[in-house]
Amino acid sequence: MKSINRLISGVILIVVCSCSSKIHKSTAQISDAAPRRAEVLFLGHASKHHDSYKYAPMLASAVFKSGINITYTDELTDLNTENLAKYDALVIYANYDTIGKAEESALRAFVEGGKGLVPLHCASFCFRNSNWYVQAVGGQFKTHTTGRFPAVIVNSKHPVMKDVPAFETWDETYVHDKINPDKTVLTERVDGDHHEPYTWVRKQGMGRVFYTAYGHNDSTWTNKGFLTLVKNGLLWALGDKVNKQVNALQVPQGTYTAADIPNYEKRDPAPKFQAPFSPAESQKLVQVPVDFKVELFAAEPDVINPIAMAWDEKGRLWVIETIDYPNEVRTDNGTGQDRIKICEDTDGDGKADKFTIFADKLNIPTSIVFANGGIIVAQAPNFIFLKDTDGDDKADVRENIITGWGKSDTHAGPSNLKYGFDNKIWGVLGYSGFDGAVGGKQMKFGQGVYNFTPDGKQLEFLGRTSNNTWGLGFSEENDVFISTANNTHSAFLGLPARYVSEDAGQKRDFQSVKKLDGHYDMHVVFPNLRQVDVFGGFTAAAGHNLYTARNYPKNYWNRIAFVCEPTGRVVHQAILKQNGAGFTETDGWNLMASADEWVGPVQAEVGPDGAVWVADWYDFIIQHNPTPRGFENGKGNAYINPLRDHDKGRIYRIVYKNGKSYTPIKLSKDDIPGLIAALESDNMFWRMTAQQLLVEGKNTAAIPALINIINSKKQDNVGLSGTAVHALWVLKGFGVIDGSNPQVMQAVVGALQHPAAAVRKAAVQVLPLSNAALKEIIKANVLNDTDARVRVAAVLVLADHAPDNNIGTVIYDAANNESNSKDEWVSKALQAAAIKHKAGYLAAYAKKSTQAGTLNKSIYDVLEQTGKANTGSTTEKSKSGLPPVTINLKVVEHVMQFDKKLLTVKAGQKVILNFENPDFM
Repeated sequence: MKSINRLISGVILIVVCSCSSKIHKSTAQISDAAPRRAEVLFLGHASKHHDSYKYAPMLASAVFKSGINITYTDELTDLNTENLAKYDALVIYANYDTIGKAEESALRAFVEGGKGLVPLHCASFCFRNSNWYVQAVGGQFKTHTTGRFPAVIVNSKHPVMKDVPAFETWDETYVHDKINPDKTVLTERVDGDHHEPYTWVRKQGMGRVFYTAYGHNDSTWTNKGFLTLVKNGLLWALGDKVNKQVNALQVPQGTYTAADIPNYEKRDPAPKFQAPFSPAESQKLVQVPVDFKVELFAAEPDVINPIAMAWDEKGRLWVIETIDYPNEVRTDNGTGQDRIKICEDTDGDGKADKFTIFADKLNIPTSIVFANGGIIVAQAPNFIFLKDTDGDDKADVRENIITGWGKSDTHAGPSNLKYGFDNKIWGVLGYSGFDGAVGGKQMKFGQGVYNFTPDGKQLEFLGRTSNNTWGLGFSEENDVFISTANNTHSAFLGLPARYVSEDAGQKRDFQSVKKLDGHYDMHVVFPNLRQVDVFGGFTAAAGHNLYTARNYPKNYWNRIAFVCEPTGRVVHQAILKQNGAGFTETDGWNLMASADEWVGPVQAEVGPDGAVWVADWYDFIIQHNPTPRGFENGKGNAYINPLRDHDKGRIYRIVYKNGKSYTPIKLSKDDIPGLIAALESDNMFWRMTAQQLLVEGKNTAAIPALINIINSKKQDNVGLSGTAVHALWVLKGFGVIDGSNPQVMQAVVGALQHPAAAVRKAAVQVLPLSNAALKEIIKANVLNDTDARVRVAAVLVLADHAPDNNIGTVIYDAANNESNSKDEWVSKALQAAAIKHKAGYLAAYAKKSTQAGTLNKSIYDVLEQTGKANTGSTTEKSKSGLPPVTINLKVVEHVMQFDKKLLTVKAGQKVILNFENPDFM
């Protein structure tokens, strides 16, 4: 968890919303009297002993409706003057033995200048090299045993003790030394005649300090008395001025009534129904990072249940809303209640004020993408092309372009349609699957990722996912990421499926898509979490869009992805780090978190202005299935619940307060200078839109400018050359990388030596599948590129060529490269290429087998052993001499669990697993 603070935290209509207003940079400081939420930094550590990562969200949930935001960090360097100035108080729950002079100075100025300090439990043994810190805390931990003991209240009159009971808990029995007598003791731990001060408050300069020795583990952190004590202590430490601002905000507490609500978690007492909030009230229950703000762009009645959104070349936002979802599945076309609407901000105030219905009478469309002057809408069983031909912003063309998308379950169909770098439309699919004919070819596949040509005549399945899938996103370097339901909120598409499927009797022993999740937990800011499964984790992850603009701080650029989790009311920040040809993911906590139990973010994506726009479904009932006991399913395979809402929805913008201003632009496929300028934008939205318009317009007058872009070798502040990547794919879309234009070929071949790895990778991918191009790839030595992703791209080019003995030798040599053999995705690509060029590879192996490395030996075994008959019997003994054991395993209906928690067999013993799944999931 590095380098970023973390927040603790139907009709389907398509709505087109314009962000054409000019967004001005805001650097003004909040006035002392302005109503606001308090901002608190929580310093934890990367350790499971005193698990700050676990307990910070517990504290956040306990204090959030009191108007307090908690931001988590485990970086001591965040104790600097600039960063601390953003906060009103600092909570410390960690084990750091020392503190640097700069951090100590910043912390001292922070507290003595009037801010709050809240050291909890082990924090009294932190920073032992700082006499100032020890005296500021009021004492230092000396020793402890453990035991169960009550909180003996010795000062019930102090405001911190309001409503705090004399709670009892099991905890560590702290004894302190270096006691500062300048403090007010609130509770004691009494042991016979010994009275140990256990909770106290004190003043340090102009600041306030609250300390309690309680807090070792779950037994205390789940104690309501302890949480009330800490909440009160934190409010007191914030001081009168901040409390006055928080009180002036009038944070809504909500109205709760009894209702028939599924209780999957078996909570006691059962959950109640929260009445909805107005948009203004709901915003008071939203937390974003301390340097950011939330702005409302549109809300009901103008926007209803937005399920997906996209922007056109004019910067207008198109949103899919839903009333028919989830159970009004209609059999007659044109009878649905869903529609497509255009929202525009015509007066420049940052809010939509003009709404135009583009198309109606739709039935549960789930995604939208712009193509060929119109839009493609995912509406199972069809993908529909809609177009306005007379300029009135109303569709007058409607035709099906692909048919076969499953509709057995309305939350398991196609979604997240996006225009890709390769000039194809990409999307993901849930378990409702696809079964249809495309371009005269019958195809059938289940949940996963796919792409197709914009005319709908070619479709390719690219990779199978492990769960119902609702998330897809591209990095600026054309890396592909996915999120799914049920505990896979981040995954990576390493290789297209055609390289890993069985072919010519050769079995690949790997998958296209790899789970990246570096953590289980989702960080919510409210206690009433309602989930079907993966309790406390990501059970409904939706979207995986990276920050691909430059209006947020640099640590966001092309490295943080936004994953929505509507059951947790959060937009998660997944920090992605390249690891060879693949990636790892770490927890960046939240971009947005809400305690309003109706807030349901389903899409978060960078808009034309560089802000992240969030589609808030806004519905109390998010869960689809499995069907709770006592309920029935509808036609969409969702349980029927009259509490499902069909008349609310919101669109928000999350704006960086110190971001640069945005001047709206509009693009046209006929405006070549404008498109070239947009191709050089620092926002990938405009670059990708310009690429698409150039390719669709086929205006080759842009070629000289594209060559200049590629040849310029320019890189940005994080070493990227996004403009050159897009320029290469425009040339590919023009169909001119075929040798007919020497200047084009010279630029593309030259790009194989570009300083930016993503440009080198793109150059490999756009070159034609010819012997001449292959020679250039080998000559450029990209098979030994310093970036493993470039090497993967080059190997896959080899795999795409017709079988060739010389290529087999090249593959053998590349597999002997230790850096390739150790990389997960390069080694898999080499195996796929070796299978394609089997004869040449085996010939090379025969000549050089004495020098064969581990990877080559593994590939050789695959080529030689796959397809051999397995004559073994299920009744024979294994090599260990042990008879096989049969295990019966069954799924427990409705709870997503197995009926056994432990399976025991002996080492080397064969296992026959009889698996029964009576649950449709």
